[in-house]
Amino acid sequence: MNISIVGTGYVGLVSGACFAELGATVHCIDTDKQKIDKLNNGIIPIYEPGLEDLVHRNKKTGRLYFSTDMTESLDKVEILFIAVGTPPGEDGSADMSHVLGVARTIGANLNKYLLVVTKSTVPVGSSKLVRKAIEEELLKRGKNIDFDIASNPEFLKEGDAIDDFMKPDRVVVGIESERAKELMTRLYTPMFLNNFRVIFMDIPSAEMTKYAANAMLATRISFMNEIANLCEKVGADATMVRKGIGSDNRIGNKFLYPGAGFGGSCFPKDVKALIRTGKDHDSAMTLLESVEAINERQKKVLFKKFSSFYKGDVIGKKAAIWGLSYKPGTDDMREAPALTLISQLLEAGCSVKAYDPVAMDEARRRLDGAVEFASDIYDTLKDADVLFLVTEWQEFRMPDWLKVRSLMKSPLVIDGRGIFNKAELKDFTYLRIG
Repeated sequence: MNISIVGTGYVGLVSGACFAELGATVHCIDTDKQKIDKLNNGIIPIYEPGLEDLVHRNKKTGRLYFSTDMTESLDKVEILFIAVGTPPGEDGSADMSHVLGVARTIGANLNKYLLVVTKSTVPVGSSKLVRKAIEEELLKRGKNIDFDIASNPEFLKEGDAIDDFMKPDRVVVGIESERAKELMTRLYTPMFLNNFRVIFMDIPSAEMTKYAANAMLATRISFMNEIANLCEKVGADATMVRKGIGSDNRIGNKFLYPGAGFGGSCFPKDVKALIRTGKDHDSAMTLLESVEAINERQKKVLFKKFSSFYKGDVIGKKAAIWGLSYKPGTDDMREAPALTLISQLLEAGCSVKAYDPVAMDEARRRLDGAVEFASDIYDTLKDADVLFLVTEWQEFRMPDWLKVRSLMKSPLVIDGRGIFNKAELKDFTYLRIG
């Protein structure tokens, strides 16, 4: 089966490599020539465990191609996925300009039937806009060519994306014709063979499912952070509370870990977009407005603990930070809690030395000149007045605490993810959330 995926960002590149692994011939398209040149030379522009091997293997077998020209493969493919970015605007709405730009290019060059599948995260009703843009371009050409629209939202977790694609909880497909359903069924046949759930539904429901899923997970995180903050006030232990409620099978234990707030490319953007959609349709998303507000507040909790410990006298203090990406397993720093913390520290007159196992290049791009970067976890600690654990990478979990203590000026550890054993930090002031 021949398919195209337009957009070689996180979703597009992972999806393209995985579809190729399942046996499809995949044409990955991007307007960024530098990125395509790198991919053609075996250089992977994002960090995702296992992705480099997957790309190299399928490129070598002739199932995976990279190009800047969508029209080269348009007549060859049966399905084209739109997987370009939909960044949030100032009002929180998703920017559809890249998606509609692809749609117009399709309409301007389409010569035979094509199933156009939106994989980008788009607001409910976007498929109608995609269809309209293609139809308008066909009309300009005086052509009447049949095509279908579908929606196939992604549910990939950064750091586990390949497993998520190959062994999904479910695959959601929004369709509006039997022909589209037949094509998507053929594409996802390996999933059916492995008894994974492929759920067909109408397109608006598929579009809403993506936003609703991320909004629910974000809500659980903000709920647990609220509970953790209250636990501190009343003397309860949020870890015990989490275990107590997570053992209820109606609730479950996932996404109930208190911390320094959520970040990344999906949760913040999708919550904002769903709030905006509610406003546009006179259906206020009051709960999600609170989720967003709680999260923004939570990102400032670590600095608040630090400032309170020093009674506000933090000018000139040296801060060591372990972890910069928004979560382990990725170099993604979009909306990362570490960025909020660093901004607060610098504004308060502190110096910052930071380390992350994977995100150092991205951190230098964002922060070079503002902070000092360390070569390893211990290099951050010399004469530090505080150690912040912000991202729960595995290599941070069992440090040599005697060495940590010998390097630090003041034995203050603020654990933003609750990963350390308090009993091992008897020589430190240990603060955590909840």
